[in-house]
Amino acid sequence: MHFYAVVALSAFLLFLVQPLIAKQILPWFGGSSAVWTTCMLFFQGALLLGYAYSDVTPRALGTKRQPMLHIVVALLALLVLPILAPESWKPVGGEEPISRILLLLAVTIGLPYVLLSTTSPLIQSYFARLHPGSDPYRLFALSNAASLIALVAYPLVIEPFVGTRMQAIGWSVLFAVFVLLLVSLAWRVSRAEAPSNLVGTATSTPHPNPLPKGERGLDGDYTVVAATLDVKVQLRWIALSAAGSMLLLAVSNHITQNVASVPLLWILPLTLYLLTFILTFDGTGWYRRHIFAGPFFVMVIGMCYLLVEKDFQFDLVIQTSVFCIGLFVVCMVCHGELVLSKPAPQNLTRFYLLVSIGGALGALVVSVGAPLLFSTYVETPLALLVAALLFVPVAQATHPFLQWVAVALAIGVVGTGAWFVKQEHNNAVEVTRNFYGVLKVKSYDDPKSEDYLVRLVHGAILHGEQYPSEKWKLQPTTYYTPTSGFGRAVNLQREASPKSNNTQRIGMIGLGVGTVAAYCREGDICRIYEINAEVERLARKHFTYLSDSKGKVSVILGDARLSLEREASNQFNVLAVDAFSGDSIPMHLITQEAVRAFMGQVSGNGILAYHVSNRFLNLPPVLAEIAEKEKLAGIVVEDPAQKDNTLHSSSTWVLLARNAEALQGIGEAGTPLVRVEGAPLWTDDFNNLWSVIKWKH
Repeated sequence: MHFYAVVALSAFLLFLVQPLIAKQILPWFGGSSAVWTTCMLFFQGALLLGYAYSDVTPRALGTKRQPMLHIVVALLALLVLPILAPESWKPVGGEEPISRILLLLAVTIGLPYVLLSTTSPLIQSYFARLHPGSDPYRLFALSNAASLIALVAYPLVIEPFVGTRMQAIGWSVLFAVFVLLLVSLAWRVSRAEAPSNLVGTATSTPHPNPLPKGERGLDGDYTVVAATLDVKVQLRWIALSAAGSMLLLAVSNHITQNVASVPLLWILPLTLYLLTFILTFDGTGWYRRHIFAGPFFVMVIGMCYLLVEKDFQFDLVIQTSVFCIGLFVVCMVCHGELVLSKPAPQNLTRFYLLVSIGGALGALVVSVGAPLLFSTYVETPLALLVAALLFVPVAQATHPFLQWVAVALAIGVVGTGAWFVKQEHNNAVEVTRNFYGVLKVKSYDDPKSEDYLVRLVHGAILHGEQYPSEKWKLQPTTYYTPTSGFGRAVNLQREASPKSNNTQRIGMIGLGVGTVAAYCREGDICRIYEINAEVERLARKHFTYLSDSKGKVSVILGDARLSLEREASNQFNVLAVDAFSGDSIPMHLITQEAVRAFMGQVSGNGILAYHVSNRFLNLPPVLAEIAEKEKLAGIVVEDPAQKDNTLHSSSTWVLLARNAEALQGIGEAGTPLVRVEGAPLWTDDFNNLWSVIKWKH
């Protein structure tokens, strides 16, 4: 039971720390889903380091001295507790985010995470040496089951009820318990006498690479000697693992960036990915080639179809169902093939090392390579292509005819990828990609026509548009028309200002195409806060709101909240927060502390305006709860779409002020901001999305 307890607890902590630490640092880097993808890159890299340690140190030190080294490493890992991200690592603005996130994670959880990642392969190797007649690979299935429990428990049981700081402290306490269990087990293993024959009988059939007997080392220690493995087999292990890892992150990107910007959807693909490891390594025959061959063809074709068929682009149920089921089927094949070719126990650590290399390579391709090499999300068809190519020999082994069907499937995936890229560039003036996602500038109609339209799209979200003709180019569009909550707030403040001094100070969090600048008259001051420098470049290159504005407009790059917290009070007449219509919402901008900080930047009778239009999240109740605690007045301004006005888009705004009189001029356009019974108070330490999901929309 000691072996099982150590493996289960380590796996539980390993996957519990992933969403826990990601939630801590997510606000510092704009709340982008790319933060999660970068975290996954770190986790895969740390896992690789842990597996390398598990493979190299027993061979170098022997079966008696290696556990003693492991005891030292485990005790050193206690020195970094508790796992709270240091405030000194918060970005100032303009820093390259990927390297900073990786370094921050290394400082905060690096050593504990590497220690936890060594546990599964190392404890399995201990188990194989002390119990030569048992199958150690079932411990890997237990490890993934415990990981799955942690992953599901976090959003359902932990996050809704426990604050972030208490989560970190609780995890640290459990980690200390794990270290005690691990140290006692390692001490026991170091004292045990190794069997004279280290081969064992882990499987009922002879392995093609039987291992030699244990050889005596210095001081009577035993050195594990592994037989030479076929290079092609090792490369195939890496490729199969990489294909699954690539598809995991590619599907996560697809359903959170191109379909629905709901962070909770990050967990679903990872859950299914882990489930395939549990089933395939369980040893009870869950994977059969002839059973999964048909579903593999069907699901790859289905995913390819949805990549190019735009009628279902925003259908959350269809997209999520097909891509997640497809991920499950493809990973069952990839991981099932890994199990069918797994080596004898004495090569167990090398097997896991190569599997982790594949996982890290897959994560590296999606997290770093794809944003640098491609202007759009090509990694999904690329991952499907790798999986289809790896399936060719599997199909041949199932039935000779299926080999050619698999080849045709791979060719079809290539065609799908080419068609997908072509569609992504339809009407595109420019397509660019960086850490924060894919930005597309699209144009419609004849450039000489009054109806010529230029639009900025981020993933599946419209970030602003402009009609460049002289007739319309100075007119605010989309969510900022005069009847919108923002437009009404600015006009109300202008009317309330003395005529002798009618200049306005306007603040905006989220640049878009710079539409807010259309409200700035001569003498007005407008400060716009934007985390993505690429947005500013495109706004200045393809749109004229910033250059045409008569007011003094400045763009401040970096996280808006961090920037505003460093500034003296700007005394804004209106400060607008527009960061919740898409992407992964930056929850640190909609907490009690955030509202308090933003109100500190607003003048006495000024207005704090939140744009809360969102297809999937109901955010007004969150602001209602905060307004109650902060003693603020609030109203909701719903501005429906107008069929006869192409400049206009429907929008929902929440306006907050220190007193109700400041909002009276909005009139009947505003409705009371109503609290919802049972709605939680979002703070920097506690917030979750379950309470605000629109289950029907």
